[in-house]
Formats: sequence, C-alpha cells, structure tokens
Amino acid sequence: MRKGRPGAESGNAGFGSGDSGGPLDGGNSPADASVDAFDPFESFDAHDRAAGRGPAVPSGPRFGSRRADHASGAATATAAEGETTYTRSRRQPGTGATDSSSTASQRQRPTRSLKGRALAYLSRREHSRAELSRKLQPFVEESDSLDTLLDSLEQEGWLSDSRFTESLVHRRASRLGANRIVGELKRQGVGSTLIEETAAQLRETELTRARAVWQKKYGQLPETPAERAKQARFLVSRGFSQTVVSKILKGLDDDWSAD
Repeated sequence: MRKGRPGAESGNAGFGSGDSGGPLDGGNSPADASVDAFDPFESFDAHDRAAGRGPAVPSGPRFGSRRADHASGAATATAAEGETTYTRSRRQPGTGATDSSSTASQRQRPTRSLKGRALAYLSRREHSRAELSRKLQPFVEESDSLDTLLDSLEQEGWLSDSRFTESLVHRRASRLGANRIVGELKRQGVGSTLIEETAAQLRETELTRARAVWQKKYGQLPETPAERAKQARFLVSRGFSQTVVSKILKGLDDDWSAD
C-alpha cells in the first residue's frame, strides 16, 4: 500500500489543491482578491491597513504617502522660521539715533577763537612769531587782526622768539652742528641778531659736540680714503663745519684755540 501526503486525497481545505477553493489557497474568491491585491501606486501603510495589520489612521492630505516628507518639511520650516525670527537687519550708514545725536553735538560744539587756537599751539611747544602766524593764517576771519593778536601774545609773555631759539638749540645741539641749527632758525623767521648770537655760542662747543656724534657713529679713525670720505660726509650732513670735521678725522685734541 502506498503512503500519500495527509489530506492529499481527503480534500482537506487547508492543504488541498487549487481546485478546492479554500480561504488560504490563493483561490479566485472575490473577497480574497480584494484583501491580498497590491496596488504598486499605493503606500505600504495603506496596504497594511487594508489587510488589517496596521492601526487605523484617518486618511487625508496630511496622512497620505508623503507622511515622512511632510515631517521633514515641517522641521525645515521650523528652522527657517527660527532664522527669520532672530535675523537682525543692518542699519544703513547715516541713519539712526546715534548718527543724529552725533550730528547734533557737532552742531552745538562752539567754534574755537583765533586766540584759543594760538594758545593751543603754544601749549604744546615754543613757536616763533613767523611760524605761529603761518599756522593761524588759514583760520583768520574778516573780523580778526592777526598782527594785533601776535603783539598781544608777545606782551603777555606767551610768544617769544628768544625762548623759541633756546628751546630749538636745547633739542638739536646734541645731534646737529651750527649750520643746521642756524638754517632752521632762518626758516622760522627768527631775527638776524638773535641768529648771530646763537651761532657764536654754538661754535664754541662745535668740536666737542661733533666728536660725541662721531664717537657714537664710528668711534674709530678711518684707515682708507674711502672710509675717510664716508665719515666726513656724515658729519657734514649733520651740519658741522669742514674745519671741525677735518680736526676730528685727524685725531686732534679738543684744545684748538691756537687756531
């Protein structure tokens, strides 16, 4: 007797052939076709709900096949809204309360008088009369008299060519010779008498001052004609006379009164 598969011959509904028309055999029942049929254009969620394997979710435009895209789009929109909310606009130049207040303060600032400008210059350092006159000339108005103002400053002791000369010599004598200092006094309009007196005083210490400058720069007598010419050009450019330069490069002492 030949053994067969269980139910093969008995026509069991669960294990029968396609002709038996059981509920799970993939037959041609219309109800089964509506449950198992899969539309390629239908989302997986909709298919699972039709098969009774997923939670019932209301259908609508917010719960369609674009569910994931809608969620990511919402996050992007939220971030975009955040950027829009916290973005600050730049203030254009020339506008705003700060610019207007600064403009108002500039308008309210009083104009400095001609004498005020002169005293401001003199408070920084000494000036000669001619130098101060050149600086004040661009600010002179029709009602101002520059010469009267300068005379008043001299009478009050604010302006003095003599004091200016002393200040200039004090600042320049340690580095420059008499020729350079005298030339600067002439450019600043100092009187000839005062210049001659200052030049005589400078020449009394010319050799000592020139030797100090040379010692700081070189400190050694030249050994070649080229080196000698180089040192001589340097001392002459500082305003020392040729006689003083020649004595230094020959190594002569400071006592040259016999000459």
